[in-house]
Amino acid sequence: MKKIYNHPFVFALVTASLALSARAESPGLVDFGKFTPPGKGGEFVEVHLKNNLLAFAAQLVEKDEPDAGKLLRSVQLIQVYVVGLTEENRAELQKRIQNIRQNLEGHGWDRNVNVQGKEGEDVGVYTQAREGETLAGLAVTVVDANHLVLVNIVGDIKPEQIAALGERLNIKPLKEIGEANKK
Repeated sequence: MKKIYNHPFVFALVTASLALSARAESPGLVDFGKFTPPGKGGEFVEVHLKNNLLAFAAQLVEKDEPDAGKLLRSVQLIQVYVVGLTEENRAELQKRIQNIRQNLEGHGWDRNVNVQGKEGEDVGVYTQAREGETLAGLAVTVVDANHLVLVNIVGDIKPEQIAALGERLNIKPLKEIGEANKK
């Protein structure tokens, strides 16, 4: 989990560049609903990056990371939520993530990765396919001892792009998505 936060490109992607229901009018989009920052100084991050800012980010990284630039150009929206878990919100947010996962599976999303870690990490990675060889969306749900993390990437994404990005940045769940979609 910490490897994802520590890589500079991922941080730049999140800062520069899921669900109660997946909307049919926008394939790949997950509506996570609204989140309230936890009290007592708990961590809270909310990021919504649309295609105009993503195109700008693509220009910035293309020279050094061509695969990342190509991936960013194919993305329409990135949503990221990081909510610090406290004693007051833990039960509600754990129930909410279970509802999000059930809703994704009930709306045709495929669960590609399921990780139950020794230290309480609970990771689910979902994809929604388009006709052909691309993905309409990617949704990542993570619960660890201190955080709830939700990520939704919407676009026209090729699985090998995600796998290559995961390989290049050493992000295991992204590498696993590419491997799962090759099968």
